[in-house]
This record gives sequence, structure tokens and C-alpha cells, in this order.
Amino acid sequence: MKQALTLFVASTALVAILGLIAQGVAFVNANLGALVAIVFLYLTVFVANRRGEDLVDFGFITAPRLRSVIIASTYIAVFFPIFMVGFVVFYDIACAKGSAIAALAPPGLCFGYDGWSDAHWPSLGLATLELAFVQVVVVALPEELFFRGLIHELCERALPPKRRVLGGGLGWALVISSALFALGHLAVTFDARRLAVFFPGLVFGWMRSATGSILAGTIAHAASNLFIHILQKVFF
Repeated sequence: MKQALTLFVASTALVAILGLIAQGVAFVNANLGALVAIVFLYLTVFVANRRGEDLVDFGFITAPRLRSVIIASTYIAVFFPIFMVGFVVFYDIACAKGSAIAALAPPGLCFGYDGWSDAHWPSLGLATLELAFVQVVVVALPEELFFRGLIHELCERALPPKRRVLGGGLGWALVISSALFALGHLAVTFDARRLAVFFPGLVFGWMRSATGSILAGTIAHAASNLFIHILQKVFF
């Protein structure tokens, strides 16, 4: 557990430093996502080598492919419709004139919002395919390898789950790794709304524990980010 916490502090500090440098260096700002990905990948490889282990031991494996795809697809089929309804309900309330929770909506995002009545199918061209690629390779894969493959694995070794549901461990390791995942999202942008990723983090952690692979979590993670982007295109 001590190593997991040390790695989290180290990664957060490095990402925060990159965020500060990005404010004054155009190259770093333009490639911040890729540089953060390198931090996560490097730390995972470094720790695996120091421990005399392989990345396979930290979930960097596609097997079981079918089970992973089924789990990720079930997550998408169940949670995406629920999230979409919650998304619309939230902005219906937050964007209403004089709303008490208006401050919770990102600044300027309510401009042009008119709920279901103004929903429109966005153009999904080459830019969307490029975004999907970035979400998988630059965002989801490095984050899943570091937070679920490495951090969650180390947490489960220190605090083995006393209960399992469909093979996935439920316990303090899952809660702690998901909390660290959420806190890590504050490294570059200190916005309390980003802590909400704690909840999908719980699901991604369960996926990792249930399959022994980061494949399901990577698919679900990338799909979630892309879905939010599409929702913003649909309603704004």
C-alpha cells in the first residue's frame, strides 16, 4: 500500500509540474496529454522492472478478450442511457434562469442549451475518429494501466478483497484506488467536479479485478469520454 501511495504522489507531482510548464511553453501545452500518458506508462514499466515482474502481471493483457468485451459492452448498454438522462436533467436545472446550482455548470456551457427540443445529431467525421483514437491510446490505456493495472493491483495485494461479485473484488482496495484516480484528475485543473470520476473508477476497478486485464476498463473508459463529447455536440 505504501508503494501505491508513493507512486500516486509521484505521478500527481509530475503531472502538476507538466501542467505548470504548459502554461508558458507552447510545445508542452500542445502535447500535454501525450506527456501525461508517458508519465503513467513510464512509472508502470519502471515499477514492474524494479519488482522483477512483467506488465502482464499488472493487467497489460487482452485475455480474456470475449469476457472483457462483454463486460464493457454491458457497462455501455446499462449506464450510458442512464447517464444521458442524468446529463439532460442536470443541465435543465442548472441552466434554468436563476438556478441555485448554476455554478455547477461549466462557465459559458449553458449558452445555446435548450434540452431535448434542440437536440441534434452532430456530424461525426474524421475528427471524431481521431478523437476516438486519442481517447484510447493517449487517455484511457495509460490511465487504466497505471491506476487499475498498477495502483489497484498493489492495493489489492495489500488489502485483499473479502467479497467478490462475478469475480471482481469489493473492498477497501477498490475504494482507495478509485479515490486516488479521482484525486489525480485535480493535478492539472483544480475543479471539484472532476472528482465525480470516482464512481466510474469503481466500475473500472471491478472490471480489472474480475478479468485480470485492463482491456474492459480501457474500452469502457475511452467510450465514456467519447460519449460525453458526443452529448455535448448533441445538446450544445
